[in-house]
Amino acid sequence: MRLLIPTFTLLLAAGPVLADDKAACAEGIATIKDALAKGPSETAAPKLKKALRVAEREQGEGEFDECLDAVGDAKRAMKP
Repeated sequence: MRLLIPTFTLLLAAGPVLADDKAACAEGIATIKDALAKGPSETAAPKLKKALRVAEREQGEGEFDECLDAVGDAKRAMKP
């Protein structure tokens, strides 16, 4: 019983964090799509396509932290 209350509290606290990651993931995917639509450089295009593929896959699996990792990879590829 002693472990039940802290565990339940921890699960309740994690809810808003997951919602933030979910929204950031969706926003990041939209950013990658916009960058691809603008015609990125030849060196950035394959990296952006891979990052988009990974981000969309992770979003579908509910792994929003890994989606954000892929979005971060895309942002680094977009920098000159």
